[in-house]
Parts: sequence; C-alpha cells; structure tokens
Amino acid sequence: MNLWHALAGALILFGSTLALTAAIGIVRFPDTLTRMHAATKPQVIGLILVLAGAAIQLRGHANVWTLVLVGLFTLLTAPVIAHLIGRTAYREQRYRDGLLRVNALRDDDVD
Repeated sequence: MNLWHALAGALILFGSTLALTAAIGIVRFPDTLTRMHAATKPQVIGLILVLAGAAIQLRGHANVWTLVLVGLFTLLTAPVIAHLIGRTAYREQRYRDGLLRVNALRDDDVD
C-alpha cells in the first residue's frame, strides 16, 4: 500500500465522517436555521474531501475533471441554497425565538 492510497483513504474516510455528522445534525437540530448550518458547512466540506480522495485514487483518469466540476458546482450552489432556505424560514417564522441577535430583515426601523 503506497502513500497515495493511504492519503486517498484518509480523505474519503474523514469526508464521509463529516457528511455523517451533517446528516445527524439535520435530524437532531431543533429548527430550520440550525439545520441549515448542518446541511451546508460540514456536508460541503465532507463532499469536497471525498471528491479529493476519489481524485487522488483516479489520478490520470479522465473522470477526475468530472469530480472537479461536481466540487465547483457544489461550492457555487450550496451558499445560494442556504441563503434561500434561511430567508424562507425567516419569512415563515420557523426559527426559535431569541436565536437572532441582529435582525437585518425586520420591517420596522426601530433599533
């Protein structure tokens, strides 16, 4: 077993662990805003690590560019999706009271 296989295995294992913790967070967290955090940050980083491990394993193969495109697409779309989910949760008041310290979307001008 050479160094590249060990590095690829470690990246895939760590990335899948992060994705697992994200899935547990989505199930266990109490409201939409905290679930949104679990669905974006550790899940995206976990996916990037899994893709990096797969790219190391497939180095020199044409499918590596597909993995790069999947990673870039995920990095571009995850923040947009999280923003839209957060705004929708705010508009439908699906968050815990007292969770927001700064409310930039409030209609009134009272500070």
